[in-house]
Parts: sequence; C-alpha cells; structure tokens
Amino acid sequence: MIFTETTLKGAFVIDPEPTSDERGMFARVWCEKEFELHGLSPRWVQSSISVNRRKGTLRGMHYQAAPNQEVKLVRCTAGAIYDVIVDLRPTSPTYGQHVSLMLTADNHRSLYIPKQFAHGFLTLQDNSEISYHMSEFYAPTRARGIRWDDPLLRIEWPEPVVIVSEKDQLWPQFNLNWER
Repeated sequence: MIFTETTLKGAFVIDPEPTSDERGMFARVWCEKEFELHGLSPRWVQSSISVNRRKGTLRGMHYQAAPNQEVKLVRCTAGAIYDVIVDLRPTSPTYGQHVSLMLTADNHRSLYIPKQFAHGFLTLQDNSEISYHMSEFYAPTRARGIRWDDPLLRIEWPEPVVIVSEKDQLWPQFNLNWER
C-alpha cells in the first residue's frame, strides 16, 4: 500500500498496490502492521456501509464530539464519490481547511480520516456504495455536523446536489468558536 499524507496533517490517501493476471486483480487495502508503521490507528470497532441510489446524493459534514471522537477509514466499493474532510482541530495550522478527492470502485483508494475531522461526500454515480471502518462506536448523542454548503469552507462540489437529508440541511454553519 502507498500512504500519501494530505495537506491536512494526519489524513492519508491510501492506494493499493495491485497485482494482476488473467484472473483479474488482487490488492491489500488494510494491514495492521503497515498502519502502525505510518503512526495510524489500526483499531476498528465498527464497520458500516452507505448505499446511495441516486447521483447527486450528499451526506455530511459529520463527526462525533468528545469523548466519542472517531478515526474513519473510508472506501468507495461501487460507483464513485467526491469525498471531503474538514480539519476541526482548533490548534491545527489547517483548522477550517478541507481536502477533497475522488474515491471510486475503480481506483480502490481509501481515505484515512483522523479524529476531529468532519466528513462528507457527494455521489457521482447512481448506486454508489461506501464502506466505513470506525475506531469508536456510534454515539447518537455525540453526533454532530456542519453545513455542507457553508461559504466559509469554500467547498466546490463538482456536481449539483440533488438529495440532502433534512438533518444535514439543519447543521450549523462553521465558525471559529463552535461546540466541538
């Protein structure tokens, strides 16, 4: 696997190193030893999938507040998404900045998202499926979010947003002194 740190310290794009032959392709997408070598948490307590029927479905920008902050490992297993993370670490030099990338079933990339990051995505194809591994159990009372269309964040979504849940439309705007 190839680990490439993004401009947001601690967040990594992970590319598999596939081997191919007449049968197809094989690649490792997770290895406890390699994650530890890169200083990344190899602990996963929960896995989930998100199945999205329509192109233009937006989910985000989500995170969990302390004491249930979580690390996530995200991969698109069908279709394609535009994935976005926002640094919510108040002492970070990149606080409030974001990174975005395409995760597709074809590129097999993963995104390692540290604690104190908001995460969201926009589907670029119908029937897109995303696989999540999380370091903490979901805690509904600690679920938080920020607006996906907040002008302060300047996220440029590459396609029109067609579907957004009511909950995601009601998250507060990002500001420098909000509850974490």
